[in-house]
Amino acid sequence: MQFKRLSDLIARGELQGKRVFIRADLNVPQDSTGNIAEDTRIRASVPAIQQALQAGAAVMVTSHLGRPVEGEFKPADTLAPIAQRLSELLGQPVALKQNWVDGVDVAPGQVVLLENCRVNKGEKKNDDALAQKIAALCDVYVNDAFGTAHRAEATTHGIAKYAPVACAGPLLAAELDALGKALFAPASPLVAIVAGSKVSTKLTILKTLADKVDNLIVGGGIANTFMLAAGLKIGKSLAEADLVGDAKAIIDMMAKRGASVPIPVDVVCAKEFAPTAAATVKDVADVADDDMILDIGPKTADLLAKQIAQAGTIVWNGPVGVFEFDQFANGTKTLAYAIAESKGFSVAGGGDTLAAIAKYDIADKIGYISTGGGAFLEFLEGKALPAVAILEQRAQS
Repeated sequence: MQFKRLSDLIARGELQGKRVFIRADLNVPQDSTGNIAEDTRIRASVPAIQQALQAGAAVMVTSHLGRPVEGEFKPADTLAPIAQRLSELLGQPVALKQNWVDGVDVAPGQVVLLENCRVNKGEKKNDDALAQKIAALCDVYVNDAFGTAHRAEATTHGIAKYAPVACAGPLLAAELDALGKALFAPASPLVAIVAGSKVSTKLTILKTLADKVDNLIVGGGIANTFMLAAGLKIGKSLAEADLVGDAKAIIDMMAKRGASVPIPVDVVCAKEFAPTAAATVKDVADVADDDMILDIGPKTADLLAKQIAQAGTIVWNGPVGVFEFDQFANGTKTLAYAIAESKGFSVAGGGDTLAAIAKYDIADKIGYISTGGGAFLEFLEGKALPAVAILEQRAQS
């Protein structure tokens, strides 16, 4: 992927005195009174802002927050708490600007936060007239919001068509570098872990990865569907019988090129889905009709951990069991520690995956943790991300 980078512009001294518009992802969780509950995304956005300020730019930053109704601003939609937190992190005032589309007053060395961009009419629909107006506010447009890169909106896509210069900020660039390294230039063997409740939600990802990876480890309800495809009984476990054919096709596709989908040899079962459910380890041949499979068994976990230990590249999306309940967490825990200890380059993403990383305190041992959510999944699916595609186009012009 070829695109302009903020760091390159700064290195060439091209930001001095320029008006820089940064699209950040500041969509943080808030409590019932509007206070910020967790500020990771705000802290992650600071480097781009600091770099632009230090390079002598006048800096404008915007983001969406929540799901506002376009054209109907409500107090709950405000970025005011974000402005306050940003000013603390940057050590300088960050004024919040309302009704900013027609003009913004900001001087070099200053930073302003532009109110919730999704309140503007036409933002979600990527309205061309709105995009041109916003582009006219700046000399340089910086997209530093990977989490919205899969959406074509006025502040993620349209503005990049019309701004004099369009580039990627450090957060977006790092994300694309890490994902590109994992999927387009991986050290082999390439191992992917794709887990979740339904094959249907990950079918495109599974098919895309099946053409690239050496081992495709499946977990959760997805693994149950693959177990059905392998002719095994799964009791009353969550699965999608109508997608057994797709699972078989993926197994066959990979087998033809010497790759594999490891099928569990043992599982952890319960008679009910509950935090207090009794867990029983069984060989896959012994699963009863009234059993629910809620985790991979210890023998399977050890086999998979050995594959991970030998991997050159690991892509991880999803826990392999109901890790929220400790009696069904061993599979996810074993694989998490194997990924942490592996010498291979690892990329992890998805909400449940991030929760598992936090639970087992291995964040510093993962090569790259994606903050992207939907964008991460669409990248794995092989889809073009509109906000990235436009930066690539502009780099050619």
